Amino acid sequence: MSDLTTIARPYAKAAFDFAVEKNQLDQWSQMLAFAAEVANNEKIHELLTSATSAEKLAEIVIAVCGEQFDANGQNFLKVMAENGRLLALPDVFEAFLTLKREHENEVDVELISATELNEEQKADISKRLAERLERKIQLNCSVDSALIAGVIIRAGDLVIDNSARGRLTRLGDALMS
Repeated sequence: MSDLTTIARPYAKAAFDFAVEKNQLDQWSQMLAFAAEVANNEKIHELLTSATSAEKLAEIVIAVCGEQFDANGQNFLKVMAENGRLLALPDVFEAFLTLKREHENEVDVELISATELNEEQKADISKRLAERLERKIQLNCSVDSALIAGVIIRAGDLVIDNSARGRLTRLGDALMS
């Protein structure tokens, strides 16, 4: 999959730059999300890995996407098809979303807690992270009872492990050294 990620970056960047230039970020997000779903469909995926010609693949994908794509979006799909890159559509969408979040000064934050957090706790954590990271926060919460207590916060390269399990691990490491 890392090959597809590498392949997807220039296409995502081109789509992003075009969308910014035309002030169509949300429209392109929707088009690429739809195309990613189409590419993930089992039958379409089989078709994309077959020996079908690029022109035929472009026609089929554009026909399936139908009204979801404007003329520029259809041209984008044709270029990807001509270069044999339609399999990378889900990765193009993910890379596009990353660029969009950076442009909008937003960051996805994964918050793993030992117990379910209430809305007040989530709002407090989100507010503090927004101040620290100087960005808008998109909080994705999950529960992992193996943490014993506390939370783990992941925002890009930043990891804050304030869980009891993490503290015990660090204490054990310190005692062993």
